[in-house]
Amino acid sequence: MININEVIETNRMIEKENLDVRTITLGISLLDCASGNVGELCDKIRTKIVSLAGHLAETAENISMEYGIPIVNKRISITPASIVGASACRTPRDYVRVAKALDEAAAEVGVNFLGGFSAIVSKGMTESDRLLIESIPEALSCTERVCSSVNVGSTKTGINMDAVRMMGETVKKTALATADRDSLGCAKLVVLCNAPDDNPFMAGAFHGVTETDAIINVGVSGPGVVKYALESVRGASFEVLCETIKRTAFKITRVGQLVAQEASRRLGIPFGIIDLSLAPTPAIGDSVADILHEIGVEKAGAPGTTAALALLNDQVKKGGVMASSYVGGLSGAFIPVSEDQGMIEAAECGALTIEKLEAMTCVCSVGLDMIAIPGDTPATTISGIIADEAAIGMVNQKTTAVRIIPVIGKTVGDSVEFGGLLGHAPVMPVNTFGCSDFIRREGRIPAPIHSFKN
Repeated sequence: MININEVIETNRMIEKENLDVRTITLGISLLDCASGNVGELCDKIRTKIVSLAGHLAETAENISMEYGIPIVNKRISITPASIVGASACRTPRDYVRVAKALDEAAAEVGVNFLGGFSAIVSKGMTESDRLLIESIPEALSCTERVCSSVNVGSTKTGINMDAVRMMGETVKKTALATADRDSLGCAKLVVLCNAPDDNPFMAGAFHGVTETDAIINVGVSGPGVVKYALESVRGASFEVLCETIKRTAFKITRVGQLVAQEASRRLGIPFGIIDLSLAPTPAIGDSVADILHEIGVEKAGAPGTTAALALLNDQVKKGGVMASSYVGGLSGAFIPVSEDQGMIEAAECGALTIEKLEAMTCVCSVGLDMIAIPGDTPATTISGIIADEAAIGMVNQKTTAVRIIPVIGKTVGDSVEFGGLLGHAPVMPVNTFGCSDFIRREGRIPAPIHSFKN
């Protein structure tokens, strides 16, 4: 039963502590849109997306108004485009046409982003996968809402180093293709290991082939709520600290459950998962770095940061699992540098480096996220960073990702403004020693021994 105290508490979280439903994401299978003709494929894609998502934005706005819960983004995820377009697309330009069709459909239904211009190449690469990857720089430069992801490894299969090499080059080409916008295209491109099929968060969202025809996934975020809760137990024991985080995560997840079930009912589409992720925004008081500071580290990146983040991530997941039977996606804590004011400040004062961020990704929910680096960084160095992060995911049986932005024309000491939820960031230094001989090796890094569980 819901009592008046819970209502008052939730209202305070929303009004004063930045609690929001970060996204309602409608996952759509496009497998039945496959065609041997690109024009026909694009027409089928537009028709299906508009028919299923036509009322998504309106429904989200109505729920937000009726319940007083901010719903920040309305999004769509689709079946990986390299699968859908395999029969029709014969050149990278064909995939650019598909990206434009997706962008037009997203604009028509009024969603903020559409994810799934993707390829899953963790063990090998089809010709369709290769063509899609080659099309990414142009596709992201000529669309506004389309997001792209490529999964290059998994615990079960190892790491496809040919794909890693190709993605380093693709990130660099995407930066060049959008150089007039501070290489913004790279903010819509993520390279993953162990990608989940039900992630509602961009840029890594896609609708996995194991999913039903359409599904509603909801992502809830509340770093500010957790920070305010921890202020009331400042200096308390680890037991009290953990219980406070866990109980707060429980309450946040219940808000997401309410929104998800209501959206599912109104749209007539099954409810999938709640992703409870402490995904920050550039707003003051909505920072994961501020939570780490409240736990006891002076700045994000200081000694103790990785342990504090591990504690936070674990308690968030425990609280979420108690609140809903369908917690999934990437639930936990995100550490995107440009989207978190506390992380930005830590990077600017030198407390936070890429190497420390890499260590933190061993225990957080994603990986190296929204990091601006010098525009002259070689593609092989970017591939090396991707390989390092994929190795962490592969060995630790967790999702890891790299969303890194080599800002053309910028160097260490400069800053870059992306705007909106993407925020701003200082350009961070990258290790200048090379790894080209390693990256040029062909083939695959084998799966770790503990992956053999059949």
